[in-house]
Amino acid sequence: MVTIAFPGLGIEPFTINKIAFTVPIFGGVEVRWYGLIITFGIILAFMYAWYRSKQERVAIDDLLDIAIYAVIFAVIGARIYYVLFDIIGNGAGDNYRSFIDYIAIWRGGIAIYGAIIGGALSIYVVCKCKKIKWQRVFDMVSPGVMIGQILGRWGNFFNGEAFGGVPQEGTFLYRFRMEVAQDYWYSGVTAHPTFFYESFWNLIGFLIINAIYKKKRFDGEVFLWYITWYGFGRMLVEGLRTDSLWLGRIRISQLVGALCFVVGLALTLIFHIKAVKKGTRPIAALAVNAPENATAAAGSDEASVEAEADAANNEEKSSDEKNIAGENGEEQSKDAEASEDVDSGENR
Repeated sequence: MVTIAFPGLGIEPFTINKIAFTVPIFGGVEVRWYGLIITFGIILAFMYAWYRSKQERVAIDDLLDIAIYAVIFAVIGARIYYVLFDIIGNGAGDNYRSFIDYIAIWRGGIAIYGAIIGGALSIYVVCKCKKIKWQRVFDMVSPGVMIGQILGRWGNFFNGEAFGGVPQEGTFLYRFRMEVAQDYWYSGVTAHPTFFYESFWNLIGFLIINAIYKKKRFDGEVFLWYITWYGFGRMLVEGLRTDSLWLGRIRISQLVGALCFVVGLALTLIFHIKAVKKGTRPIAALAVNAPENATAAAGSDEASVEAEADAANNEEKSSDEKNIAGENGEEQSKDAEASEDVDSGENR
């Protein structure tokens, strides 16, 4: 059970059961709100990618194949990333004594950057095998990933985890402080609701990126927008958390976030400027002009047909005129011959 309150917002303490329901098999399988929320986020992410697939010219069958591999390897990547840096950075090697300890995601311990890396690699490989332009798939998937992240952080809320340190009194964020307590873990703390900060940041980013999606000028630009936006926000929010993965004295997720922001912004500017110089138009403009081009092409075809018909008519007229001229010539020749015969008869 988790007890949460937001005193600065006037929300009194309330209790949340982390377990949504129990399936009566194998002695009772607990289904937690965290798992349900993550699953719902994956479904919505897939639906968004489906919505964009027609625009990016990706077949639904190919999208289904991509989604299956992406989800599987995202989970694997999330676990590997967490375990790796938990052992290397946090010195928690003693927590992993058996193979089950390494794969026990039901005990907690996954990281979103690992999920992004694992999912992205699987998408790249599947696209290469299917001869699909992977940059387009990255574009149509990225906003959907943001939807999953928006919801996924609320899974942390139900688990009573992923919060930050104590906010400083008198600051703007102090008003949003949360008080949280969890049975068998900690009695109670006052903390930054960092799960909410990140969820809200991703919501704003999703709304912006979705609104300007059709303004992209090159394949892969939407993906760069995503890693730039998310990287900057995660870099800031991670600095407030108390459960970070470390690499020496550096918060690893903060470092990765900073790299995503810098690299993503630089590549966006470089490729966008190149696209503008080449005269590449946004896909929205191309879509608007498509009907006009089709109409122009149809008009051109009609003009060609009319020209061919006129040419054929002219040929027929010319042929008829030649035939008439030929017949007149023959008649004139016959008359001339008859006239000569008459003249010849008279001279005898």
